Amino acid sequence: MGTATKNLSPVSKLGLGVVGILQVAFASLAFWDLAHRDTRDVVGSKSVWVPVILVNWIGPASYFLFGIRR
Repeated sequence: MGTATKNLSPVSKLGLGVVGILQVAFASLAFWDLAHRDTRDVVGSKSVWVPVILVNWIGPASYFLFGIRR
């Protein structure tokens, strides 16, 4: 483990692990939705959304808020 995580309590490490898992799940859900959604229902190009979704929290949230035609 790195020096930064050595100084954390076990509860803090668990919390960071849970947040990390949630972030990966959120991005995975966005990728799954993008792959299964019709191109006409996506604002812009699907290939543009792939790197955007990779930006932690902001990317998947942006996709769900602004990338889907309503």
